Amino acid sequence: MAVLPHEGTFSIMYGNLNVPVGSGYRRGYLARPDEAGTFPTVMLLPGARGLSSTDKDFSRRLARRGLACLAVDLYPGDDEPLLAYQARSDREILTDLDEAYEFLQSEDVFWAIQGAVGVVGFDIGGRFALILAARRQWVRGCVVVSTPLTGDEQRDHQVADMLNHLGVPVLGLFGAADTLIVAETVHEAQRRNDHGQWLLYENAGHAFYDDSSPDYEPAAAADAFSRIASFLASCLPAAEIEDLG
Repeated sequence: MAVLPHEGTFSIMYGNLNVPVGSGYRRGYLARPDEAGTFPTVMLLPGARGLSSTDKDFSRRLARRGLACLAVDLYPGDDEPLLAYQARSDREILTDLDEAYEFLQSEDVFWAIQGAVGVVGFDIGGRFALILAARRQWVRGCVVVSTPLTGDEQRDHQVADMLNHLGVPVLGLFGAADTLIVAETVHEAQRRNDHGQWLLYENAGHAFYDDSSPDYEPAAAADAFSRIASFLASCLPAAEIEDLG
């Protein structure tokens, strides 16, 4: 893995990583502080573009804040990630994520605090972040960004059914000018998950956080990252850094 010098609190290590899943692997990307010790850990779930440069950059930025971030390719095997997502069942994807979590708990992973992770989902990846948050005790905090909250009636699970069962802190960030997500569905999510924070950025579109998208909105993206980093730090265990003298 490559090492990135200080551009924040921590120097970091980062690079592609094959994540063991079943009898094979899923493509992944890991960024973590370049320090001895154990760190709060986040699983990043990509959107309809698949594992992208934006996801990798986001992972590195979290690592500079002292978190370890593992991004997992959930939609492999097709040149069009959205088609691969449609071809896979929720059960298959959730099994991949359970096994990715088991990898984080394994003896091969010496840098992760055990027993608790945060999940961050962009776009359709947020569906699985919400499902995990509602159904897995090891999830300690959940972030969704530009995640459709309706329209999944043909899938195994519907996000709307999860909103009343979220027992962990939740942060939802959306663009008020998103043509794919009706703002009222975000307000409804806030009503049904009143202990969460569900926010709309004025004049921001669907991919407001993605600097490679025409929707990119720098002010909203900067605020979103700051909120996400602070949120994850507040609901995950603190890092334990070893002093090697």
